[in-house]
Amino acid sequence: MNIHRTLTTTLVERTRDYRVTFLTGPRQSGKTTLARSAFPDAAYRSFEDPSVRRRAADDPRGFLDGLAQERGVILDEVQHLPDIFSYLQGYVDEGRGGPYILTGSQNFLLSERISQSLAGRAAVLELLPFSIAELRGRPARSLDQLIDSAPEGGAVDTPMDLDAAMFAGGFPPVHDRGLDPRVWFDSYLRTYVERDVRLVAGIGDLDAFARFVSLCAGRSGSLLNLTSLGADAGVSHTTARKWISVLRATYVIDVALVHAANFSKRLVKTPKLYFLDTGLLCSLLELRGPKDLVSHPLRGAIFETMVYTELHKMATHHGERSRLAFWRDAQGNEVDFVIERSGRLFPIEAKSGRTVVPESFRGLEYFSRLSGQPGGLLVYGGEESIGHRGFGVRPWSQLS
Repeated sequence: MNIHRTLTTTLVERTRDYRVTFLTGPRQSGKTTLARSAFPDAAYRSFEDPSVRRRAADDPRGFLDGLAQERGVILDEVQHLPDIFSYLQGYVDEGRGGPYILTGSQNFLLSERISQSLAGRAAVLELLPFSIAELRGRPARSLDQLIDSAPEGGAVDTPMDLDAAMFAGGFPPVHDRGLDPRVWFDSYLRTYVERDVRLVAGIGDLDAFARFVSLCAGRSGSLLNLTSLGADAGVSHTTARKWISVLRATYVIDVALVHAANFSKRLVKTPKLYFLDTGLLCSLLELRGPKDLVSHPLRGAIFETMVYTELHKMATHHGERSRLAFWRDAQGNEVDFVIERSGRLFPIEAKSGRTVVPESFRGLEYFSRLSGQPGGLLVYGGEESIGHRGFGVRPWSQLS
């Protein structure tokens, strides 16, 4: 299954401006495949290979000398040998070799080393699992295009099954090889906890951490209360904060901050937690198949999580930093997401129902009145794209 990645164009462009481009993202999101397909003539070395890692560690200058004449270099899984950055800096400054494309899935380990050794010399890009647009084989919108484009009228030409899409998520192996999501995610979680977390994050009690991750799954799309989460997991507030940082740095979750626009209203200050893949989320919630989603009490939260991940990918896969926020005042009035562009505030609501009802627009209308800015978007679980009272209505499968 050959799926074009939206980030390809930006990745190639960055290598023209920077000697080093660091491609990060969750494990199994397709970083190696993207790098090798975008630069088929580049030399490839993987630090997952113990012999390659040992050779580079024993003689880093000799290792890099051997690559300096190549037409580009891909160094894969560089988190296994972060000391290479200090040596690579000299080659970059001297204009020797390159471009260098580095891939790694432990961003929390690499960011400090990059800032120390390659500050101003490296571009950083993030690759997340497949977006809906990528799976449908069409060009993906950027956030600016989403804001500026009016929803196309009519129904979706080739409808997708919403519950099946949420259950499968976007990780490439599930789609490339047609694997059973339940089996693949079970293996993925064991690898993540037993390998990445134990070896890289230094967490001793893996069982407690695994319980913590499962508890986070039940809170996706909700306000992140560290005190409550820590108490339910049987760990301190400090430990809960540390573990949330680990989950964010390894691209399992993300958090959305409340938008600063207060309109003379008292706002909540607590961020919201979102998983970055609904397939992983469904696995942690122990769903057995798409049919379990039909009447699941967290179906709305899972749908909102999917909309968040799609918006997030629309930014990161076009080389932008994602700055998604939400808005909620102390009286409970809210909109799920707010995108700010050049002073313009664009609210987005996510509703999993297949039918659009007037109540679906309550948050958008309230926010629009306060901001004094027209427009907004409702993303819903149906299949028809329409407009309603100045707001766009877009089916979930046509979001990105």
